[in-house]
Amino acid sequence: MPTREPTRPPGRHQPRRPPARIPARRTFGDVLAGVAALVALVALVGGVPYALLTFAGPPVTSEMLDLDFFTAEVGPSTIQAVLVLLVWLAWFQLFVCVLVEVYAGVRRVGMPARVPLSGGTQALANKLVGAVLLLFTAGAMIAPIARMSATPAAPPVTAVAYSAPIVEKTLETHKTKKVYVVQPPHGRHHESLWEIAEKCLGDGRRYPEIYRLNQAKEQPDGTRLRMADLIRPGWVLDMPDDARNVHIVPTGQSREQTLREHPGVAHTRAQPDARHDVGKKATEKTEQDQARHRKPDVRQDQPEITIREAQSLDLIDYLAGASLAAAGLLALLARRRREQLWRRVFGRRIVRPRDDAAQAEVALRLGGDAPGARILDIGLRLLGAELAAQHRTPPTVYGAHLSPRTLDLWIHPPDDDPPEPWTAEDGGQVWRLPAHEGRLLEEQAGGAPYPGLVSIGTDASGRVLIDLEAAQGLINVRGPQTTAALAALAVELATNRWSDRMRITLVGFGEELTAIAPDRIRSVGGLAEVLPELEATAAPRREVLTGRVSGSPRDAHYLLSAVAPTHEEARRLALLARRDTAGYVVAGEVPHATWTLEIGDDGKARIAELGFEVEAQLLPRRHYKALVDLFRTAGRLDGETYPEAEPLEGLHPPAVEIRMLGPVQIAGLAPLEEGRMALATELLVYLATHPGDVHPVVLGGVLWPRGVQTMVRDATIARVADWLGPEHLHVDEAGRLRLGPEVRTDWALFRELVRRSHHDPTARTVLLEKALGLVRGPLLAARPPGRYAWLAADDLEYDVAAGVADAAHRLCELRLAQDEPDAAVAAVRAALLLATDDEGLWRDLLRATHATGDAVRMRAVVEGLTRRAASHPYGGGMAPETEALIEELLPSWRIHVVRESSA
Repeated sequence: MPTREPTRPPGRHQPRRPPARIPARRTFGDVLAGVAALVALVALVGGVPYALLTFAGPPVTSEMLDLDFFTAEVGPSTIQAVLVLLVWLAWFQLFVCVLVEVYAGVRRVGMPARVPLSGGTQALANKLVGAVLLLFTAGAMIAPIARMSATPAAPPVTAVAYSAPIVEKTLETHKTKKVYVVQPPHGRHHESLWEIAEKCLGDGRRYPEIYRLNQAKEQPDGTRLRMADLIRPGWVLDMPDDARNVHIVPTGQSREQTLREHPGVAHTRAQPDARHDVGKKATEKTEQDQARHRKPDVRQDQPEITIREAQSLDLIDYLAGASLAAAGLLALLARRRREQLWRRVFGRRIVRPRDDAAQAEVALRLGGDAPGARILDIGLRLLGAELAAQHRTPPTVYGAHLSPRTLDLWIHPPDDDPPEPWTAEDGGQVWRLPAHEGRLLEEQAGGAPYPGLVSIGTDASGRVLIDLEAAQGLINVRGPQTTAALAALAVELATNRWSDRMRITLVGFGEELTAIAPDRIRSVGGLAEVLPELEATAAPRREVLTGRVSGSPRDAHYLLSAVAPTHEEARRLALLARRDTAGYVVAGEVPHATWTLEIGDDGKARIAELGFEVEAQLLPRRHYKALVDLFRTAGRLDGETYPEAEPLEGLHPPAVEIRMLGPVQIAGLAPLEEGRMALATELLVYLATHPGDVHPVVLGGVLWPRGVQTMVRDATIARVADWLGPEHLHVDEAGRLRLGPEVRTDWALFRELVRRSHHDPTARTVLLEKALGLVRGPLLAARPPGRYAWLAADDLEYDVAAGVADAAHRLCELRLAQDEPDAAVAAVRAALLLATDDEGLWRDLLRATHATGDAVRMRAVVEGLTRRAASHPYGGGMAPETEALIEELLPSWRIHVVRESSA
């Protein structure tokens, strides 16, 4: 183990500036400064123009209005006129700065607007106006005190003004605290932590103090503050002791009670187990209430938080934050979906997730860091292979830090000679792989040297991992969320790509997790069930590490126990952990643990022995159940029927066409500027595929799943409305949006052509060929990363894949019946552009190619299909039905496959 404190995760640490304080009382010096500033302002604003008019004249004389003035010979009078004009312009600039600063100070809008080309001038105006405003705040101190004497309740936030110090001294006792209720939006204005800090603490730069006081604490709507730039109306924020413009409440008073006594916004409590239909009713009621009070305008505000929105954000907070686990889960989920497609029945789609399971997949798509997982995997394998080539034993890696810029390994003992492209930092304590180097690395065939690396959480600049094997002893986990921490460890260990052969034993929890990785996870009831086996299979550490990088690896094994061991079990585990390579993480009070992972009430994970303190990676019960439901759904082989399309009025070209069956395109509109086109396109795609009226609140949750300020949402909708025009985007009295009939998707046209083919046998082949001719590639191909995560909770992906595959299947059968095998092949290949993983299509392609009678062509299809199955990014090989069909149509195919592989 290292003998000195390990290097902290890299990051930019700025020295803390002392927070600005507003004095509680004005001093005599403040009064003098205010009087002097007032005199200076009067002199500058009034005296300067009076002097100029008296001694120099107006800024523009009658002579300057004559064109000959600018072409005549330059003389003293011309120079004097120009200089007078410049002085007038300088005064006007100062006058504008004073107006801006007075407006900002009186209206208390926060940061004043910047006047162009007037940095020093505006700074002078700011100081003068600030001093004058401080001089005239005495009048504001009387009215609130008078109102307070008439009413015993605490004054509302908007009425406190500058009297807050006196109010606080009157009300505050030693058992009170200061809180602030986040206000609902006014027009397009939405409060932020910066503004609250400016209003209540006198300096917007103090917003981190408010964030730290409230981080991860549950709010009245059931959600928690996890991002400093995302707060919601109705939240009750604890404030520092010197805060003003706040409420004084008893220390033990709940946030719900505070909100009832000082209502800032209507709110809906988010219950963890509320179902989808309850959230739907809450949404409908909210929309009905707003319809009675709002004008028909797109740019409206809805401060209420529905149950469904709160639950979705809660899932996203945890699952999207576990970026490496999310990447592994998505890869495993894609493999399960591929296996579902092996057995998809014609006319039915595979089963899709619902409710929490669907929202869990949305969160995974939002947070999954596949590039980071790839760098971690390939970088570690390359490291192991290079060390093996140099006959060096891999060093002990007790921690790692993955950021967008680097992958750092904290090693022991220090070594300043890492293999390239790794570099040594901090005297050899850290081995670093720059991210740009990692992205260029090719896939590695070497073994995984550090399969026990697993995330414990995130710091300001990235993700922190520890190696469970490096402790060489027990790791004790403690705190109120122990099981949630163990579940998060288990899920990432079971799904990561930087390990090969692994066994994970869960004690006292996690039986359902076998649905995610049955080949890696097992669950037992107590430690007594597994201790004898562990003692019998223990292996020396050096032997295991050498085997991993030399090509003869043993299974990695990790035990995670939510059951506290007895004294005897703890003794046996401690002896076992010191001589075995496996990792042991045990809950409860375990004496003599090598590391202790503390999970605090504040959501922090701390390992004092390593000097780590991070935002903990947790998997609470509800999120755990959502993941299990998601994978159970992906294991179902019964299909779901999908509805027939509603008839279109005609097949004429629309005014605006949204092309989805391939790279996403908008035809019929001039493109927006590049930075706004992607978001506007996604908004149009959602509206076009959800033909009912869509409320702006729903759109906000779809386009910004992590949350968005109302003004940003409304500005985006307004921009799209201007882009489309009122004839193509309709808004009802409640503000709900609907596209006009002249906006259509190629998917809608595809469905109409297929629908007509069902009712017109004579034109069936022509209609199906026209439909398949619309397919240009995967659904919404080349969409920006991180966008369209809502597809995971929508029918669209499932319907499109099944609809295209089924249309090609029908057309293939028709063409084969007409003895036109080449046309059948063309139909299937068109569908494979979109539904690449539908194994039924590959079987259709085999049958159609075989019908051509071209043996060379048939062998080429089989070889291509075999190579694709062997190198598929999600693995899984080939469906048994497909292998059986190949055996029937090309009995010698395995011989050719063996020759290809041996060559």
